Amino acid sequence: MTEERRQELAGLSQLLDRIGQAPRTDAERIRLGEMLQAVGQGSFGPLLLVPGVITLLPLVGDIPGVPTLMALLVLLVAGQLLVGRRTFWLPQWLLKRSVPHGKLDRALTWMHKPARVIDRGLKPRLTWLTQRAGTYLIAIFCFLIALAMPLMEVVPFSANGAGLALMMFGLSLMANDGLWALLALILTGGTVGAVIVALL
Repeated sequence: MTEERRQELAGLSQLLDRIGQAPRTDAERIRLGEMLQAVGQGSFGPLLLVPGVITLLPLVGDIPGVPTLMALLVLLVAGQLLVGRRTFWLPQWLLKRSVPHGKLDRALTWMHKPARVIDRGLKPRLTWLTQRAGTYLIAIFCFLIALAMPLMEVVPFSANGAGLALMMFGLSLMANDGLWALLALILTGGTVGAVIVALL
């Protein structure tokens, strides 16, 4: 992980803090654009972490339509990275979508303790999986996850598995930790396989 990226976002705990402290224009709901602005939209890792965490969080990830909304975000970001863009464009209609901030705040509080444990396990290793060609491999898998996520809304807990995989991919890129990317690749295969079996 470069020093610039380290300054932008140091780990999962800091991401949760930034989402929780994001300025809100609505008293009852928080927009996706407000969350992304708080964590930064300049690199691929945070833009995977946000939809991953939101989909994984209890109370929030289970709201109907949220996994599909997060899938659209991942499709746009991963697709743009695969065609060579280094800055990411997101449509206003997507950025204006929102979730109840009461549920979000409770879920963020619940997530803080495991986030601290996760952050302690991040370190640079297997870096070939998180640089250059490895980044494109991760983008391809994230694109495939996003394509499957709308179907996951009808298969209990599968969307949470997708959120976990996205979160792990995002953390692997931020921390240059290829082990997390490898585990996320395995989890992706297992989650997609479980969805296919459940729908047959």
